[in-house]
Amino acid sequence: MSRKMKNKVITNLAIERIASEGKCVGHHEGKVVFVSNVAPGDVVDVRITKGKSSFMEGEAIHFHEYSKDRIEPFCSHFGTCGGCKWQHINYDLQKTYKRQQVLDQFQRIAKVPIPEVMPILGSAKTQYYRNKLDFTFSNSRWLTREEINSGEEFERNALGFHIPKMFDKIIDIEHCYLQGGLSNEVRNTLKEFAREKNLSFYDIRKQEGLLRNLIIRTTSTNQTMVIVQFGENDPESITLVMDFLKAKFPAITSLLYVINTKGNETFHDLELVTFSGLPYIEEEMEGLKFRIGPKSFYQTNSEQAYELYKVARDFAQLKGDEVVYDLYTGTGTIANFVAKQAKQVIGVEYVEAAIEDAKLNSQINGIGNTLFYAGDMKDILNDEFIANHAKPDVIITDPPRAGMDEKVVQMLLRLEAPTIVYVSCNPATQARDLALLGEKYQVEKVQPVDMFPQTYHVENVVRLTLKS
Repeated sequence: MSRKMKNKVITNLAIERIASEGKCVGHHEGKVVFVSNVAPGDVVDVRITKGKSSFMEGEAIHFHEYSKDRIEPFCSHFGTCGGCKWQHINYDLQKTYKRQQVLDQFQRIAKVPIPEVMPILGSAKTQYYRNKLDFTFSNSRWLTREEINSGEEFERNALGFHIPKMFDKIIDIEHCYLQGGLSNEVRNTLKEFAREKNLSFYDIRKQEGLLRNLIIRTTSTNQTMVIVQFGENDPESITLVMDFLKAKFPAITSLLYVINTKGNETFHDLELVTFSGLPYIEEEMEGLKFRIGPKSFYQTNSEQAYELYKVARDFAQLKGDEVVYDLYTGTGTIANFVAKQAKQVIGVEYVEAAIEDAKLNSQINGIGNTLFYAGDMKDILNDEFIANHAKPDVIITDPPRAGMDEKVVQMLLRLEAPTIVYVSCNPATQARDLALLGEKYQVEKVQPVDMFPQTYHVENVVRLTLKS
């Protein structure tokens, strides 16, 4: 950005609409201006932080008018914590913007004929809907400007979330409205216990400290998993913490810990110790049980995941004699969910541990018509694989945010399955893939689903059928 643009202030900018990734849009002297933490209808002064030939980005520094669609955020951490960026926008409008986001991406990127995008399926819960949260211990609590200017000394140990774009600063969370159950009580009680016992909170810069991370997972069946991640191998202190949690919270059904001295918080390659209870929790859906281990993936909004999977199953229009390929199957949730309506379901997933979970979930539920394979999708879905299995009548694909590898898309075009159901957490990459699939497929249905209220994220399900 040129020096001339840096810190330039645009006054009385009218915020017009919401764009991708939750940013809002205004226009100034023929350029688009992207602004965060505002709402359509706001009139603001904006300090420019980034400028290009065709657009600028900035931050609102003064409000002249507030949008009529604004509401009062319910969380005291709003605006600092980066988790719920749309709390200031009423939920009906959030849904409208999310549906529009799908439509915009399809028109701009997919450029294939689409039917009318159906009304978005809203989440019954707009608070306390998440079943998994990760909290980070830190000896470097983020301080407000007021605290810094006061010159006073403040408690620096914190347990909460990373401040956006600041890897070493953690906002201390008092109450989080994302997860219900024992979540807030466990976090706050453990934090106070650690402070009282002078247990060290992690120093991310020095890569040292006992208490590093806390993960809480819950289910609709009232089971709770708590995982404590320790940054040091101190058996006496570890036992002190785990004994405290076990005694204080007998409702925890799965209490585990892991010692992690690596440079990051990921623990998929580390051994977890079950301190108390079972090494897993179980979710239920239409009588099916899904076992969730500490390393398992499961959709983080359990109740809305059920609605999402019902849409996918409905779009598949299974009659009972179809062979279904479930690509990016994860722990086999969709595969097992549709298995009763299909002749056979073949699931493919990159993560080997997830495939083991998928097989286990089939076994637990007495499902005998599923097959699961682990491997890179673009490598495993080849001519040899197809030759060794029946050709698919229906393909369900639920890729990560990056979408499908182009080799996978080309294989789908070669397979020519009569129906493809494409579940996506990123309408932009979904639209990109639909542009390629448009060579042989037409879009029949588009159904957005809101999995994450108070955020700009939206899931989308598309039914594609082979052109005649």
